[in-house]
Amino acid sequence: MKGIIFNVAEHVVTEQHGADAWDDLLVAAGVDGVYTAVGNYPDAEFSAIVAATARARGTTVQDVERWIGRRGMPLLADRYGDFFEPADARAFVLTLNDVIHPEVRKLYPDVNVPDFDYEHVSETTLVVEYRSDRRMCGFAEGLILGAVDWYGESAVLGQDACMHDGAPACLIRCDFDAASGPT
Repeated sequence: MKGIIFNVAEHVVTEQHGADAWDDLLVAAGVDGVYTAVGNYPDAEFSAIVAATARARGTTVQDVERWIGRRGMPLLADRYGDFFEPADARAFVLTLNDVIHPEVRKLYPDVNVPDFDYEHVSETTLVVEYRSDRRMCGFAEGLILGAVDWYGESAVLGQDACMHDGAPACLIRCDFDAASGPT
C-alpha cells in the first residue's frame, strides 16, 4: 500500500486526537510508523493501525476506514488538486477508473488500485461497484463522502452488497442531492 494512505490516516488521527494518539496507535498496532508518501508498505500494517484505532474508538474497522477516508479527503485535494476539476462529487467519483487511477499508475507504476464500475440509476443516484483484494469498502465510502463534503454537497450512501458478507464486490449506492450542489 502506498505511504500516502498512511499519511492520510496519521493526519486524520493527529488532527482530531493529537500526535500522542497516533504514537499510541502505532504501539498498539505493533508497527514502526515511518511512512513516506511514495513508499510501499505492507497492507497488514495499515490493517493493524485501523484495527487498533477501532479498538481505541470502540467502533468497527469499516467505521474507522470511513472516518479516515472522509476526513482525509481535504489532504488529498490539497496534494492532488488537478484531480478535483470535475464540476461536482458525482462527476468526480466517475473519474476514478478513467482519470485518477491511470494518473496514479503513472506516478506509482507498482501501485495496486481498486477497480470501480458504475450503474447510473438516475440523475442523482449512482451505484458504485467496488472491487479490491484489500476489501476496504469503508475507506471507499469515506472518500466518496469526503468528495461530497469537499464539493459542498450532500449525499446518502448505503451498501446493497458487501465483500465482507461474501459478495464478489461491494455495491455502494450513492444518492446525491442535486439541489445542494455548489453555489
